[in-house]
Amino acid sequence: MAERRQFSRVVYRAPATMKHGDGAWDTKILDLSLKGALLEAPTHWQMESAQEYNVHFQLHESEISIDMDVDVVQEVDGLLCCKIVHIDIDSASHLKRLVELNVGNDDLLHRELAQLTDMKDIV
Repeated sequence: MAERRQFSRVVYRAPATMKHGDGAWDTKILDLSLKGALLEAPTHWQMESAQEYNVHFQLHESEISIDMDVDVVQEVDGLLCCKIVHIDIDSASHLKRLVELNVGNDDLLHRELAQLTDMKDIV
């Protein structure tokens, strides 16, 4: 199967909270990119179509937290593939820095940032 991913993923394990309406679930971030995240499916959670979820997590050994609104693109084997649909500027800056520190290739990071800013679906 051909790789369709346009953005580098970095392994980042952290506890997170996933919210929608009155519901809140504990989950885990497994990896991140500038455009999405892979989460562990929460216990007692069922995917609802066309639902936007808020994901919140804190960076390790830091007061810095990241908030992002995501669409769950698919659920596979207890994993949630999520696309970021909205992220505030502070969270985006922290996410960019996190990816930057873990990608290890400045040229690749700059190319991905250029692709991200060229996309029309950025909120």
